[in-house]
Amino acid sequence: MDEIRGDEIQGEATRDGEVQGDEIRGTARGTAPVPLSVLDLVTVGQGRTASQALRTGVEIARLAERRGFHRYWVAEHHSMPGVASSSPAVILAHTAARTERIRLGSGGVMLPNHAPLVIAEQFGTLEAMAPGRVDLGLGRAPGTDGATAAALRRTDRLNEGADDFPQQLMELTRFLDDDFPDGHPYARIHAVPGPVQATAEGGVQSPARPPIWLLGSSGFSARLAGVLGLPFAFAHHFSAQNTVPALELYRDSFKPSTVLDAPYALIGVAALAADDEREARRQVLTGALSMLRLRSGRPGLVPTPEEAEAYAFSPMEREFVDNWLVNIVHGTADEVRSGLDDLAKRTGADELMITANAHSGEARLHSYGLIADAYSLPEL
Repeated sequence: MDEIRGDEIQGEATRDGEVQGDEIRGTARGTAPVPLSVLDLVTVGQGRTASQALRTGVEIARLAERRGFHRYWVAEHHSMPGVASSSPAVILAHTAARTERIRLGSGGVMLPNHAPLVIAEQFGTLEAMAPGRVDLGLGRAPGTDGATAAALRRTDRLNEGADDFPQQLMELTRFLDDDFPDGHPYARIHAVPGPVQATAEGGVQSPARPPIWLLGSSGFSARLAGVLGLPFAFAHHFSAQNTVPALELYRDSFKPSTVLDAPYALIGVAALAADDEREARRQVLTGALSMLRLRSGRPGLVPTPEEAEAYAFSPMEREFVDNWLVNIVHGTADEVRSGLDDLAKRTGADELMITANAHSGEARLHSYGLIADAYSLPEL
């Protein structure tokens, strides 16, 4: 535990008494085994613009709100032509203005890319825009390649950012809670909007702030989230082999905190439903080819289903795509429901956050609607 310095962090990152488990735990609706949520990468397909992708994101958030999905998150990525989610706070502000009830959050903000004070200010602003609806999910990966990460961080010492993640987390939490101790260099610095406005003369600002989630695709963040008593989100959609071990590590490491009295873990799940199996396969193949190109150092816009079907895969590329597709729940609505039910049972996840990656926004919207219907989610 020395590398995490858990005993030192425990009192720092969970001291805010205003954040309670009820703001974190979702409610399963319809016949869903656990709460269902949405993770949006704001994907941009060939022949589509970023403006269209962002409009689709709002449509997905509004559909998710109307059909009883619990939350809508966007993920920070950089230098990827097919992903328009480089600025989660901006997207979330836009989405907050066009929704009323659904929780909105980052899945996640890559903390080493940013000064903690900046993130505290951005998410304090979001909390002021949409009180009680904002989640702050944090990751320690760059969300991009090494060269882009160096440009973001203004340094080529990338390991330093990841190694400093627990310290950055403590600093961010202090800014969110406005409780640096006397004598600390930042004791007179305040993240605004934030709790300082409640203590200023005549202040009526709510002291509440967004709950922090830790995100991960390996054991580090699972263990840290457990030590701190924070909710945990695991990236099953691209690290499926590590899901069960990471969730077990999180639960085994968990210490009750002012945030949670028991573990709460969601997993990101790649899932796409269509009217028939063949159409579902056509749609998910576009995302698989896009990922193949990204992993091969050739990132681009998400290809069309026609291009993906006509692509001449080498044996090595075919193996990659087949392995990738194994972890995408796809097919008819009933098949996707069965796959999600099995995944929830197998992992014990408290919540499933569904990401539907395809060339067109129409296919993604249709998929979320089909899944909602398959689980008899109510029209709210």
